[in-house]
Amino acid sequence: MRLVILEDYDQASEWAAKYICNRIIQFKPSQGRYFTLGLPTGSTPLGCYKKLIEYHKNGDLSFKYVKTFNMDEYVGLPRNHPESYHSYMWNNFFKHIDIDPNNAHILDGNAPDLQAECDAFEKKIEEAGGIDLFVGGIGPDGHIAFNEPGSSLSSRTRLKTLAMDTILANAKYFDGDLSKVPTMALTVGVGTVMDAREVRTHLVLVACVFSRLVGIDTGIESKETFVLQVMILITGAHKAFALYKAIEEGVNHMWTVSAFQQHPRTIFVCDEDATLELRVKTVKYFKGLMHVHNKLVDPLYSMKEN
Repeated sequence: MRLVILEDYDQASEWAAKYICNRIIQFKPSQGRYFTLGLPTGSTPLGCYKKLIEYHKNGDLSFKYVKTFNMDEYVGLPRNHPESYHSYMWNNFFKHIDIDPNNAHILDGNAPDLQAECDAFEKKIEEAGGIDLFVGGIGPDGHIAFNEPGSSLSSRTRLKTLAMDTILANAKYFDGDLSKVPTMALTVGVGTVMDAREVRTHLVLVACVFSRLVGIDTGIESKETFVLQVMILITGAHKAFALYKAIEEGVNHMWTVSAFQQHPRTIFVCDEDATLELRVKTVKYFKGLMHVHNKLVDPLYSMKEN
């Protein structure tokens, strides 16, 4: 687990955008080899999206061979509603880049059969080969996507009732009127994010080993595999206690973000304000590793060089 501490929101957003950019370019996506990205909504990732748009417009980054899966969507809110996550993603990100609309996957909160919609979403992720990089944000109560406190840490994509804390936090997007805030949402599960890519990796490995042992060509090649990575963006003093729970205390389903302590490749990216509840010793330790962490984003790669 890595904790990357930057001075402020802008620096944290830029670091995250650089990391995403480098991961996509290093993957060398192409026709038949898509990079798969899990994406969040809310106020926290906006700065990151702006930087990614900037890289794209400068010619440094293309999303032509990228598939995206958004992690949640409100139930009952029309797709064209200004506060739907469909509207959020298209207005703040997708319409500014060269992604194929068919490769941008967002749950349909108005589907006639919501469980079937959730099952289909899981299948699409599986068919895409899992998510290479999941980018998430959290709420003040430590929920990841809409996996509210008390959610199962092995949960899959499903219908979820929103906690009052989440409804209150989201009221600012609905003119402060609680009656306008949706009370239910579709969300990927913690388990969906945790294990999608590893399953594929293990199956390929087993198939390759089997073919070598018995001398039979299975038709499956052993290729360089990018293991699923999770990057969680946490900024602001109002999320400091959630970061404390995620980093310094144990795994607890009341703070679902804490589950990522058990993921082999988790990066928490935060600003100084978000560290206010952490021990001084913890902050000093991770700041002492910044020279290592910064090698992940420096140099910043460009598709112009390929």
